[in-house]
Amino acid sequence: MKPLVLIAGPRDAGPGERDLMMARAGDALDQLGVSSPTRIDVPPKGTGGEDPADGVMRTAVQEIVPALQSGSLFGGADGVLVVDADSLLRAEAEVITELLELSSSGEAIAVFVAAGAIPAPLSTLLRKNGETIKVTRITERSAGEWLGRAARDRGLRVDRDASTILLNRFGTNVAALGQALDQLAVDGPEVDVGRVRNRFKNRPDEPMWHYVDSIVAGDQGAALRRLADFLQHGHPLQLLVFLQSDVRRRSVAAAAPDYSTFVEWDGGKPGWAMEKVWKQRSRIRGSDLKLALAALARADLQLKTAPEATHRVTMERLTVAMCRWYGGARRN
Repeated sequence: MKPLVLIAGPRDAGPGERDLMMARAGDALDQLGVSSPTRIDVPPKGTGGEDPADGVMRTAVQEIVPALQSGSLFGGADGVLVVDADSLLRAEAEVITELLELSSSGEAIAVFVAAGAIPAPLSTLLRKNGETIKVTRITERSAGEWLGRAARDRGLRVDRDASTILLNRFGTNVAALGQALDQLAVDGPEVDVGRVRNRFKNRPDEPMWHYVDSIVAGDQGAALRRLADFLQHGHPLQLLVFLQSDVRRRSVAAAAPDYSTFVEWDGGKPGWAMEKVWKQRSRIRGSDLKLALAALARADLQLKTAPEATHRVTMERLTVAMCRWYGGARRN
């Protein structure tokens, strides 16, 4: 394996895809003989309060300089793992490229994990001199195949009906599926429908987040499946309030000039959830956010005035419409 590796995942990769990307990065480092790499977690663009125009690397990225220089100067092979490399600023990518070009072949070991395009000239260098490992978006079929392999690796025998329930509950989120299998393994190797239902009467992760992730992806099938899963245990008004909050937050992100301002205007705390909305801010048009907000208001009125028997149909129609607006499938 070449000493420069790019783990290229799909744009807006979900938890399952990110889990696979990090696993591929770990495999690459193992093959290159690196057990304790210097890990660089690149912050989202627009964070850190530093001016990209001044050419200075952000504090979170600066550690890559001595890490690459030490390997070049002293013949070390400690290796560097750069996570979220698609968030590198151009000036940072230029510095990293220069350091990699100065090192002799094999002296600098670096693995880059990216869910999107890496700025030039680093992207050009990796394409010419590195090795690219692609992680594609997980489909329902590939999630099923993954579940079978993961169960065997854990010494579990999961019957077909139990597998179907697990896939219905967790969809293509292989990270959550892995956690579910780990919990099931505690009770023995035989996994049937009864064990799955008893263990996961309520989902161990936050279903509303995964529901919105499916909507943002424009995946109507997954979104409707997650809606049905939520309605087994929750009231549709809970989901509606969550969606209203999400539309408001995305509207704030669309108007904010940078990430720090977005966090301040939103009144929240910096973290994974805020960063995800910030990264997705350009995917949804302002006009579609207005349509979504109006649809939510109509659904709210319907849920509060119409018979309960109509609630599921109301939420299904809303879900399909939100997939079109959030997922970018709607065209004028």
